[in-house]
Amino acid sequence: MKELSIFVDESGDFGEYDYHAPFYIISMVLHDQSADIDNDLQALENELTNIGWPKHCVHAGPVIRSEEEYRGYELKDRQKILMKMMTFIRHLDVNFKSIYIEKKHIVDSVEATGKLSKQLAAFIRDNYQFFCGYDVVKVYYDNGQVEVTRILSSVFNALLENVEFRKVMPADYRLFQVADLICTLKLTELKMENHQLSKSEAFFFNDERTLKKNYLKPLSKKEL
Repeated sequence: MKELSIFVDESGDFGEYDYHAPFYIISMVLHDQSADIDNDLQALENELTNIGWPKHCVHAGPVIRSEEEYRGYELKDRQKILMKMMTFIRHLDVNFKSIYIEKKHIVDSVEATGKLSKQLAAFIRDNYQFFCGYDVVKVYYDNGQVEVTRILSSVFNALLENVEFRKVMPADYRLFQVADLICTLKLTELKMENHQLSKSEAFFFNDERTLKKNYLKPLSKKEL
């Protein structure tokens, strides 16, 4: 049986516009289950263990901002974590898609939900034969935001007949952590293009050239 897994994460919220979080982003990592990634997963586990983070659930935003469990760690040590994740992504046989809105142009959560739903529907329609080539499409999300759960459920169920949904814990799936990283980097890219990078983001990535070379360009090769 052919199975496609889609790991979904979001960045932002459906509240009022805040210049600290000007965009709302939903990122989806698509993995054909016939593509074996066990060796890649083991390599990542080994690399994270080697730098002192065994069996660690990577959360990209706090890594960049030096928050939560990463508070107090040196810049170079935090950079190593994301670079290990980037090496993992480079070797993976996966693709991803991000959809987003700029919140300052959105009136309320109803409009935000509608615009994101239309983007997701357009993506599925544009790749309809691809999705129909699978016996089952399993969508993995942590149900972190009710609006996202509704968007995923309504759009996927309306357009595809072979969809199943799974609630996940981020720590259980590295590909969910990849979706988190992609969301974070898409937000960083959009903020860079609009000259809105925060001090912590500018400090972490050193400069725009480094951000593009080490993070954005490698990701672009896997973007649908």
